[in-house]
Amino acid sequence: MSKIILQGGRLIDPETGLDETGDLVIEDGRVLALATAAEGGAAEFLAEEDAEIIDVTGLLVTPGLIDMHAHLREPGDEEEETIWSGSRAAVAGGITTVAAFPNTEPAVDNEASAEFVVLQGRRAGYANIFPVGTVTLRREGEELSEMAGLTKAGAVAFSDADRCLRSAEMMRRGLLYAKMFDRPVVAFCEDSDLRRGGVMNYGKVALRHGLPGIPAVSESIIVARDIGIADITQGCLHIGQLSAAGSVALVRQGKESGVKVTAEVTPHHFTLTDECCEYFDPNYKVLPPLRSQADVDALLEGLRDGTIDVIVSAHAPHTAEEKAVEFVYAPFGVVGLETLFCASYTTLVGKHGFGVAEVLAKLTINPARLLGLADDRGGISAGKIADVAVFDVETDRIIDPETFESKGRNTCFGGLTMRGNTVHTFVGGRHVVSEGRVLGAGQESVAER
Repeated sequence: MSKIILQGGRLIDPETGLDETGDLVIEDGRVLALATAAEGGAAEFLAEEDAEIIDVTGLLVTPGLIDMHAHLREPGDEEEETIWSGSRAAVAGGITTVAAFPNTEPAVDNEASAEFVVLQGRRAGYANIFPVGTVTLRREGEELSEMAGLTKAGAVAFSDADRCLRSAEMMRRGLLYAKMFDRPVVAFCEDSDLRRGGVMNYGKVALRHGLPGIPAVSESIIVARDIGIADITQGCLHIGQLSAAGSVALVRQGKESGVKVTAEVTPHHFTLTDECCEYFDPNYKVLPPLRSQADVDALLEGLRDGTIDVIVSAHAPHTAEEKAVEFVYAPFGVVGLETLFCASYTTLVGKHGFGVAEVLAKLTINPARLLGLADDRGGISAGKIADVAVFDVETDRIIDPETFESKGRNTCFGGLTMRGNTVHTFVGGRHVVSEGRVLGAGQESVAER
């Protein structure tokens, strides 16, 4: 197999601390070599006649992103998304690995269902798709799932997705069982009694319009409970989709106390507030809800000080018909695969002065470590699987959902100007996005099919 040389880019690898201009060489699906400009670049490989040279001067060359929280809807809701369309959307956003959540129909709660997700991902041929298995059968919260079989089939974590485990005892058992397989339990933290049919954050906007609100304490009270259970079990607890200041403080306290707790946040939660719901656009209806500016500030501080380990998309596609109803009746969720990097870069680096490597760590090596994938993925050092993304962070882009590869168009970033466009994506050394276009049979994009 001929070598592929990405020449002249800014090589950033948070795992090793590399941040230098240079060349990256790919061969047989793995990174063969890195050569900085100070070392003379990859001159010895550039001379080879069959080497494919791609000029990436002025672009960021990074590990492929790892999104450890996405809903690909298959099986059961293929009208909203399929593993094929979702994996194309992923690579369009520079994401090379996706953890697919199990809120499907049927739920991914046994070995066969997890194998189905893996096989569909391989058939699609774009991003690496790893299943997340349920904690309980059918996500009903009453009986533990077949975690051994799920692990055997490739599950990288366990979660009941958007259903909180009401039973503290079931969470305790789940953490203990998952600990046997060295897998995290991703907790959705929401007290359903406190939520009481709420449709947005309990705050000034909800009160002004007479809408039922979801108070922040409905999240933090379960965060506190689950951290306490993780403490006594020494299981690996991962808090999904932090949204509230109180929750950030609890995770920080748990870490300081030695509890095995990690946490994630989405770009929409650290970028937008509940003020966006002022005009009842269903594309701002998410769960947990967009909260106050004080909560956003706390999330940003949690990202900066390491309390929050990972940035995820929480990609949740819906059909246009499902979202085209009154705010109260619309389903929760927004798409996020194709905006994960650009929204993170624009907000964190561009607006709040975060370092690029600091942000990339939460999109690459940190999720790789949490999911047990760091031996081969999450970095671009020699010998790693060649999952590589190339981004343009100098050119403005207006987010247009009509150009998405995802079936879903329900983004909360539509019409905004962002930086961090995907130029190239490589998965296992295969060139799957070139000059911003997803390649496939006949090299066509979804828009042209």
